[in-house]
Amino acid sequence: MNSQDLFDWIYHQRPDGSAISMKMVGLFLGIGLVLKHLFGLLQAQKVQAIAKDFPRNRAWGVVLLIIGTVWTLFLVAHMDMADFFTYRRALLMGLPIASLLVILYVPEFLAVRALGSLMLLAASPVLHSAFLQPQTSRLLLPVLAYVWIIVGMFFVGMPYLMRDWINWVTAQQSRWKAAMVAGLAYGSAMLVAAVLWY
Repeated sequence: MNSQDLFDWIYHQRPDGSAISMKMVGLFLGIGLVLKHLFGLLQAQKVQAIAKDFPRNRAWGVVLLIIGTVWTLFLVAHMDMADFFTYRRALLMGLPIASLLVILYVPEFLAVRALGSLMLLAASPVLHSAFLQPQTSRLLLPVLAYVWIIVGMFFVGMPYLMRDWINWVTAQQSRWKAAMVAGLAYGSAMLVAAVLWY
């Protein structure tokens, strides 16, 4: 499978209709949500410390921005750009330079901005996998994707909000437990739906 085939498979562009399935996406996200929130529930102090450190952690910012840049380059290289196809080469050359400049000159909350960008990028494959599927339970996927989109935009434009939200949810153990249980319940529901109905 070459990179164009991979793009077509992820973003449902293959003419034969073969693509990443809603079941695969649901299982992946369900397991991820369950494991993440279960770990946050069982290792609360450790995870809270990591969460508080994350917004200003430059290393995480650089790593996540590089991942986002590679992902964006992958999209630009293979997506249908319609009337803007003449800009493809300029974008492919300019994106790495822009990312380097961001790393050098926009260090403030870099990790949050990069995470927000990844949330925006990740929403598309999730939405594609659930598009026009008949199951009502499919709504678990687009709801999560649209939350990523909305929160991701805030993280990119107002990254200090993540710090404020983390401080609020970690201020009381009851809030932290409620957040972890809610995430665990949502992930479990998605996992059950993926196994039984997707």
